[in-house]
Amino acid sequence: MLYDLSPAEIDQLLDECQQNLGYRFSDGELLKCCLTHTSAAKTRIDSNERLEFLGDAILGSVVCEQLFHQFPNAPEGELTRIKSAVVSRNTCTRLAREKGLDRFIFVGKGLAMTETLPESLLAGMFEAIIAGIYLDGGMEPVHGFLDPLIERENAKASRSVHGFNYKSLLQQYSQKRFAQTPVYELLDEKGPDHSKFFKVTAIIGDHQYEPAWGSTKKEAEQRAAFNALRMNEDESDEEWELPALPDHS
Repeated sequence: MLYDLSPAEIDQLLDECQQNLGYRFSDGELLKCCLTHTSAAKTRIDSNERLEFLGDAILGSVVCEQLFHQFPNAPEGELTRIKSAVVSRNTCTRLAREKGLDRFIFVGKGLAMTETLPESLLAGMFEAIIAGIYLDGGMEPVHGFLDPLIERENAKASRSVHGFNYKSLLQQYSQKRFAQTPVYELLDEKGPDHSKFFKVTAIIGDHQYEPAWGSTKKEAEQRAAFNALRMNEDESDEEWELPALPDHS
């Protein structure tokens, strides 16, 4: 958290930041803008907000491209779930910290006095840096910076999705919280007999949750159970807390 630094100190920190990134900007002012939160900017246009907007779109594009090639047999719904985890605020914040970028964010005096920064600030800075690298050097250095991180995060998110028995977790939660057992309804199916996909929704009482597709009915039911768990996650209480679920926000 940086506040009230001399020009020499700023130059030194920008140099250290570029070492952490593994990329050297030809436009140092652009990098400084990437790192500047609105609380430290003269105007909102001088902050990293616009860069964050662009970086979010670039990150989503890179993740989608990687997923398409990394999981050639995965259906669209599966790719969408993995993408949502990888581009989430939590993931961006974690990657920013992994790269040591939390040391280089410029904030106003008020935020500088706090012990920890909101995750949204670090996530936004990470996305702004992606945009900055793109504007400074094009897509090639963006891929050089992101590809190793994204390939790892895609694989991690994919393993998380398949590592839980969501139907069992939902049944435990539903019986404890609502005294009811979930049921699963087949809504649709498509494709030839040898390669069908099934659309299933989980239902608890009168509530029907977001449906999910799978290459088998069992797989679709697991994914539908995951959707139901996520929708109930924010409403869990001390009597029965949901197990920690993969981040797909």
